[in-house]
Amino acid sequence: MPRTVSGTLHEKVRKEIVRRVSESKYKVGESLPSVAALAGEFGVSVITIKRALRDLQPTGILRTVPGLGIFVQERRRFIRDLDFCVTSLGDAQRSGLRPPVQLTSVTRERIRDPAFSEFDAPTGTMLCIRNIISTDVTPIMFDTSYLPLSLNDKVVDEFGDKLVTEVLREQGTCFHTTRLLIDAAPASEEAQHAFRIPNGYPTLRRLYQLTTLDPSFSVFGIAESPFDRLSCSVE
Repeated sequence: MPRTVSGTLHEKVRKEIVRRVSESKYKVGESLPSVAALAGEFGVSVITIKRALRDLQPTGILRTVPGLGIFVQERRRFIRDLDFCVTSLGDAQRSGLRPPVQLTSVTRERIRDPAFSEFDAPTGTMLCIRNIISTDVTPIMFDTSYLPLSLNDKVVDEFGDKLVTEVLREQGTCFHTTRLLIDAAPASEEAQHAFRIPNGYPTLRRLYQLTTLDPSFSVFGIAESPFDRLSCSVE
């Protein structure tokens, strides 16, 4: 079969699957028919079906559960003001929801992402705090913060269920300026695990630097969000 014809077929199959999802013929949380069943229904090869499904994976419409099949993914997008932080622990608690900040790791690491060269980030080892931040129990941001090693151990103990900046402000830290660099990039390995998304899944990233009046104390970080879960607004 010529390549152009094959391409046309898988594009038609892809559009039809999207239509069925949007019209709830394939409902959220339910599995799609098997690849063989879809191939029979559309009158195309199994390869064509697999190509169409593979093309839909990065869109967030479908998700693959090994051993169980392909399911329609719930798509919820949250809109927040443009900032390095997009949620409030206090708002969530007042709404009766579980705390939205989940600490995943506290390590000592260097900043390795080359994008931080825009901020003239330090090259030495720093304290690295990783959190998953949720809204309405849906994870929407994976935050990696880098802080000076001089930070008091008692302050570090407070990072269990609070944002790094929230803890620091409670300890009297006053942030002077905020620098942001926004780009699109594939999810980091840690974010893939946090959001249960495949390798290469596109994310909205906010790289940030928070400065204080003390030139030796700044907070650097990356906030990653799946492209289909978060939008940022500017006023």
